Amino acid sequence: MKKILILSLVTVFMTVSCNQKNKEAVTISSEKTAKSTQLYSCPMHPDITGAAGSECSECGMELTEKIVKTTPAVKEKNDLVEAKAKSLLMLKAETTDKKAFPTSAIVSDYLKIKNALTKDDPKGAATAAKMMIATLNNSNATSSDTKLKNKYSAFMADAKAHVKTIGESGSALESQRESFSLLSKDIYGLIKTFGTKQIVYQDYCPMYGEGKTGYWISETQDVINPYFGSEMLNCGRRIGAIQ
Repeated sequence: MKKILILSLVTVFMTVSCNQKNKEAVTISSEKTAKSTQLYSCPMHPDITGAAGSECSECGMELTEKIVKTTPAVKEKNDLVEAKAKSLLMLKAETTDKKAFPTSAIVSDYLKIKNALTKDDPKGAATAAKMMIATLNNSNATSSDTKLKNKYSAFMADAKAHVKTIGESGSALESQRESFSLLSKDIYGLIKTFGTKQIVYQDYCPMYGEGKTGYWISETQDVINPYFGSEMLNCGRRIGAIQ
């Protein structure tokens, strides 16, 4: 009787041990499968993908940006988020006193400078900058809100200085781009505070200004880099719509 009891206990112990090893094997196998199927992209060239640790075929950088697969449900959710962002921007545009704080013409001129820089066109950027100077000189806040009026005036003073540098640097493309990065910060603050009629986005290039100043505002869905132009035209990523 004792022998039967002992044999039964041994059998149970062996069964539990085997099941545990099988579970561990399945877990390890699942982890390996997940790692082998996970794709990463280049921080400079998002369209280049591969396994973790691989090198980008364009620039040689390591693929470090994890790619999240978008299921139909996730895509639908992202579409709703985008639609909500647009609705918020439209609401902001409706509630902001456009006559008191004009922004649309300023943003339009800024985008012309940006587009010239994406084409490595310093003369075009200088011409657009001179147009923007005229727009800034003719843009006056008429609101009775002293706090907002002071913010608007501060933006004007700072923006004029950067735009003037871009306009006077007729062929110095790098100097124009440096001033443009500072102007982009002003434009971002202007839109965040006073809104604008069109939908615009903030984009970012980690390769410019040691990753500290490579921001710009864009009206396009595609990321087109004004800091490197044809050298690395699509370097960067979208941060999101400005709300």
